[in-house]
Amino acid sequence: MMDLTKLKPPQITFYCSAFSVLLTLHFTIQLVSQHLFHWKNPKEQKAILIIVLMAPIYAVVSFIGLLEVKGSETFFLFLESIKECYEALVIAKFLALMYSYLNISMSKNILPDGIKGREIHHSFPMTLFQPHVVRLDRHTLKLLKYWTWQFVVIRPVCSTLMIALQLIGFYPSWLSWTFTIIVNFSVSLALYSLVIFYHVFAKELAPHNPLAKFLCIKGIVFFVFWQGIALDILVAMGFIKSHHFWLEVEQIQEAIQNVLVCLEMVIFAAVQKHAYHAGPYSGETKKKLDKKTE
Repeated sequence: MMDLTKLKPPQITFYCSAFSVLLTLHFTIQLVSQHLFHWKNPKEQKAILIIVLMAPIYAVVSFIGLLEVKGSETFFLFLESIKECYEALVIAKFLALMYSYLNISMSKNILPDGIKGREIHHSFPMTLFQPHVVRLDRHTLKLLKYWTWQFVVIRPVCSTLMIALQLIGFYPSWLSWTFTIIVNFSVSLALYSLVIFYHVFAKELAPHNPLAKFLCIKGIVFFVFWQGIALDILVAMGFIKSHHFWLEVEQIQEAIQNVLVCLEMVIFAAVQKHAYHAGPYSGETKKKLDKKTE
């Protein structure tokens, strides 16, 4: 039997990360199984399954990074690209899920008469490019869709360019920061459009608990992103250093990020079990509503 008292800090960190990945997989498999057992609405539930797989994919990819802690910069960039490209797919699927809840065709952008003309209030800095108040019509709905889908295109393109430039040996720090700014602007615009979409259709979406669903995605995207930026700053300021000749400071930074992601995905996987539960498809939600009205 393993004597836990004799484990060194790196070993404890590794085993905690592995246990966290297993917990994330456990929560996600439970949720996926419930949806597959109550497979009533393929269009919506396919989108839900893609969304809830985000947490385990982040956890597993981060754990792979821990297994190869001495990997090259290109290797870690490739792992990050897997997570971020999947993130783009998740954002697109979330919008498709909201469209499905509202019974709006994404391809035709046909609005029901009851919601035409609603006001959209833009905030700064979007007011630099759009009027403060606009009316919802077919054009504005299409614009919101484009603002979301641009990230689905920009993220894979940037990832491909970043990996290609690293492979040919041309990837200075200023170029890395340029890509970071572009991707950050792109994902911010995509998430902003989802927030606007939620506020416009808050009444119709209320029965589907969209805020909790959205916060699961936004939490993972922004928390992991700004966490990475914070680690970049700590490295630049010299707070994170390498005390081993066989490890570079960038590899230490990646290891810290990967450990934190493994731990955090447990929380997000647990929250997703509530936000994306299979109740609406099993009849459980309807039964609860019937009891409340009695």
